[in-house]
Amino acid sequence: MTETATDTATDIDASRPSPVEAAAAELPAGRVLAEFCAAGLWPGVGPTTASRIADAKILMPSDVTAERLSEIESIADKKAVKLAEAFANAMPAYEVVELFVPARVPARFAAATVRELGAGAADRLRADPWLFLSVPGVRPEQADYFARQVLGDAADPADPRRGRALTGYLLARAARDGHTAQPASSIASGVGQFRFPDGRAAVEAALDADVARLDEESDDAPLLTLARYADAEESIASGIARLVAESEPLSDQEAVDAASEGLDETQKRAVLAAAAYGVSVLTGGPGTGKSRTVAAIVELTSSQGLDVALAAPTGRAAKRLEELTGANASTLHRLLGAQGTTGEFARGPEWPVEAELIVVDEASMLDAELCAALLDACAEGSHLLLVGDPAQLPSIGAGRVLADIIASGTVPVTELTTLYRQRDGGDIAKLATAVRGGDLIAVDSPEKEVVVVPAREAAEAAHRVVQLVTDSIPRALNIKPDDIQVVTPVHRGPAGTKELNRALKDKLNPGKGENGGFDVGDRVVATVNHVDEGFANGEVGTVTGTDGEGGLIVAFTAGEVQVRRKYLGDLLHGWALTVHRAQGSEWGAVVGVFPAEAGKMLSRPLVYTALTRARHHLSVVHAAGPALARAVRTVGERPRMTRLVHLLKENVPDPNADAEPEED
Repeated sequence: MTETATDTATDIDASRPSPVEAAAAELPAGRVLAEFCAAGLWPGVGPTTASRIADAKILMPSDVTAERLSEIESIADKKAVKLAEAFANAMPAYEVVELFVPARVPARFAAATVRELGAGAADRLRADPWLFLSVPGVRPEQADYFARQVLGDAADPADPRRGRALTGYLLARAARDGHTAQPASSIASGVGQFRFPDGRAAVEAALDADVARLDEESDDAPLLTLARYADAEESIASGIARLVAESEPLSDQEAVDAASEGLDETQKRAVLAAAAYGVSVLTGGPGTGKSRTVAAIVELTSSQGLDVALAAPTGRAAKRLEELTGANASTLHRLLGAQGTTGEFARGPEWPVEAELIVVDEASMLDAELCAALLDACAEGSHLLLVGDPAQLPSIGAGRVLADIIASGTVPVTELTTLYRQRDGGDIAKLATAVRGGDLIAVDSPEKEVVVVPAREAAEAAHRVVQLVTDSIPRALNIKPDDIQVVTPVHRGPAGTKELNRALKDKLNPGKGENGGFDVGDRVVATVNHVDEGFANGEVGTVTGTDGEGGLIVAFTAGEVQVRRKYLGDLLHGWALTVHRAQGSEWGAVVGVFPAEAGKMLSRPLVYTALTRARHHLSVVHAAGPALARAVRTVGERPRMTRLVHLLKENVPDPNADAEPEED
């Protein structure tokens, strides 16, 4: 079938040039280079330098030499050499822009295309233009348009290449919703929505190194999965099986008893499980003593002269873990040696994390691929303790790792339920515990630990938020705005992150945003992992200065970091964050806003996650009407289709097959 489509394309293309070839022939000299520069794809070249390069009649790749660049006023010899080298390194993106510009595709897609398709991206797109659909953010109609530009009359809606691309697109879209697999029948049906005549043929065309069919015993069998997620879940299951089989107890009963002094019986069982089993889970809501229990486990391991590695998905969670245990902690990406934005990690089987115990807090945030990387990096015989609350939002990435591990019953799970913080008047813990159980209770909080501020609609809610952050909370509770974080379910609308950040900046740190949209004093949040640069996705910091080259100095939790100019696009203002981005972090005071526009997004895990970001004070700006209580009562975790429970049961021996360690 593919050969027939290719032969037809050859016959048609031989008669006349494709639209993109015809358009390329009409482009003025220098147009591609100008678009390339305007898209920020030539490192070190901003608008002013780009204009001078064009004025110097440097219009084609062959013109870009250190000698020609050094002839431009303001470009010194050393800088000319660097710019020439940078252009050579960026040639894969330039070649893609050469294809995109005559096809009227924005040049800004080139960087993502090269990341997705590799250095030969341009040649691959000429051979199969529907590969463009694999680039994040590209829609089927855009890929179809591009294919028509590249192939002309040979762009057949029934082309197997198109069917393969649509299948991958639907699986990737499902992965963005958290699924690691989908029924093949639903994918075949979904392809039909894009006017592909035979959904089953599309699925068959997609079965290759990137898409796998799984004929497991299941009501939904056969399943389709992107190979990356199949590999990740299989790696998690085999990694847990390996640790369970290889582990030896970390200590004797006497040491366990000594470290557990002052803990209740359930907390003691958690300490015992962490010491006795290769993999264990500690879970529970806020105020139930998870932190105290983890501290006892770390104390036990250290008392035996063993090494402990502590990590969490976010910088704030890692810092909190460090403060609670008195031991060093890092973000999980730093522990694993993340390599820029590639998704690769330096740590792995060849260079594992050398620690007898690895503790990962906020484990509900682990997606399948990150957890697979973690288990790959666990040394032989090490113990892994996952600490988290499955009632929170699941991971942003595909999978439901913590919930699946708990549901599988293959490793010891200790759930703490006694609410110690409530005994001390913890109204935040009391409210969060009720929401965790599906009940949005009215809280009487004389000390104003929890304050509910009603609003009629989103604009009023936004006004109340700004008022609370800039005036009411600082004045009434003596909490500085620097210690207050706003969380909201939405980006858009008057009470979304964009407008709230604009309004809060106007009040707290007005300025022109002359450094990539930011000023010294702005609160920012990272949106991409740049661990080799010193910051990771989700970390919140404050701009403390500029680096003299268009970049910023930002004080993140772990210290000050230089954020170079080319990475400023990976920062956003951070006075207001989405609930998803705030997950894994806590602040002294939190203003949680729930506008009516968030109604369809509201769920018990989302509301619960928002409320539990606050340690000492919580203001709830409530503009969602009855939808908020209804969501807490009826809308639980949105189902995710995964394979991990099945794989764990298949690979990991039943922990109840052997007698559990007995307490003295």
